[in-house]
Amino acid sequence: MTDETTPLPGGSGRGARRPARSRRTAEAATPSLHAIDTPERVAIMMATSGETVTYTDLEDRSARFAGALRARGISAGGQIAILMENNRAYLEVAWAAQRSGLYYTAVNNHLRVGEVQYILDDCGAQAIVTSSATAEIVAGLDLSRIPVRVCVAGDVDGFERYADLLAEHRRIEVEDEREGREMLYSSGTTGRPKGVRKPLPGTEFGHPSAAPVQIANGLLTQWESESVVFLSPAPLYHGAPLIFSMSLHRFGATVIVMERFDARQCLALIERHRVTHTQMVPTMFVRLLRLPRELRERHDLSSLVDIVHSAAPCAIPVKRAMIEWLGPIVNEYYSGTEDIGSTYITSKEWLAHPGSVGRPTQDCFIVGEDGEILPSGQVGSIYFGGGRPFEYHNDPKKTASVAHHRHRDRRTFGDIGYLDDDGYLYLTDRQAHMIISGGVNIYPQEVEDVLATHPAVLDAAVIGVPDGEMGESVRAVVQPTDRSAAEDTAAELIAYCRARLASYKCPRAVDFVDELPRDPSGKLFKRHLHEKYWAGRSFID
Repeated sequence: MTDETTPLPGGSGRGARRPARSRRTAEAATPSLHAIDTPERVAIMMATSGETVTYTDLEDRSARFAGALRARGISAGGQIAILMENNRAYLEVAWAAQRSGLYYTAVNNHLRVGEVQYILDDCGAQAIVTSSATAEIVAGLDLSRIPVRVCVAGDVDGFERYADLLAEHRRIEVEDEREGREMLYSSGTTGRPKGVRKPLPGTEFGHPSAAPVQIANGLLTQWESESVVFLSPAPLYHGAPLIFSMSLHRFGATVIVMERFDARQCLALIERHRVTHTQMVPTMFVRLLRLPRELRERHDLSSLVDIVHSAAPCAIPVKRAMIEWLGPIVNEYYSGTEDIGSTYITSKEWLAHPGSVGRPTQDCFIVGEDGEILPSGQVGSIYFGGGRPFEYHNDPKKTASVAHHRHRDRRTFGDIGYLDDDGYLYLTDRQAHMIISGGVNIYPQEVEDVLATHPAVLDAAVIGVPDGEMGESVRAVVQPTDRSAAEDTAAELIAYCRARLASYKCPRAVDFVDELPRDPSGKLFKRHLHEKYWAGRSFID
């Protein structure tokens, strides 16, 4: 794939002068300010189609759609869902919700109908915004409890057209603008994802005390020497791409959105538009490194000043190769949707502490099975002190479960690791055995529940196994009802899963065993299964 778009107007072509970023953003960060200061600066560019949205466009469309939602009775504290592919309107819709005090849930458009239905019902969506690209999914949904239905591109039966709504409705009044929040769905050990619900700020749009503004200003401090051109190569339904893109809009960055990741196009975009920053997952690193060296070296990537990665563990050889190729600009953070703690590590630090995810940005404790804090070098559950408040929507038991039983202000993502003598954190396992494949969370129990309903399956376990490209891939270990099960049975089970779950959740392979390792009470020892596939290496190495 090649990039045939024109250089960004207003200064992101090679040698062009970029407009200075307004210092006002440190005080009250909203795209509205940039619609005044740099109205023709590109806020959004679609990588393949070349469609652009200026800050004037972003301000007008998001304010008009916010007004349309308000006119249809969705007031501050309400909930909308966004179900569509990466497209020009995605961030416009998100900003409409953000500026009108709404919760907005970005839904993975690769999910099956039942999976999408669960999220829509659980979050209590009052509006759904989609496109004709997801019409097949939408056709199978029960939307009787969702009164507002909008299609941003093409036509979907029973949905209003986005462009018509923008034309018909006035902008939301400034005095009615309040900061909203994303409500994204995270992992659950029971197999069902849970909505991570954080308190709405309750402040006027752009007020410095609002958590979204504080997050944006954290990036402003880190990157204030640059006029940022940010490449967003991942689906916007993921938390990091969505939050990074919107945070950077608060101080005037140009965000280039890839419709889908392609390694060759990625390099072409960086060169053509003089991209300064990007956020990736390790699978993207693998695909970039697999390009022929002569092709990689053909592109001028000198505009890059920061590549930050997250979402999944990065193999040491892969990260080292990225640093050797691009220089010490490959940085990493570890956090989660719940936002209870985080770490950060630069390339220079990582080379001195290979495999670490960095120093915690707040109090961090390694806790043993007896609940006591462990010394450096010893492996235990990772807890953070502080962090922002949140709850798992409709699941108070799970919300309570992340807090330490004695120190309720200390909470955990459920990961296991250790701190070295210099205070750097290393991850060694995942408490819930969640699989992270290509930066995407996969919940084994959900797949196991599907396999258990197949007549050929007596017992089943789903685990992540090493995968050179994806980090981990999904493997089913099955005790069959017929011990003569063969390859055709494996293919049948994979197809059975694919008919009921999103394809990325489904096993790539099935292994058959005489018996799964369970204790007399029925508890499954997944670690015993992992040992076979991860022998000689750390579980998430």
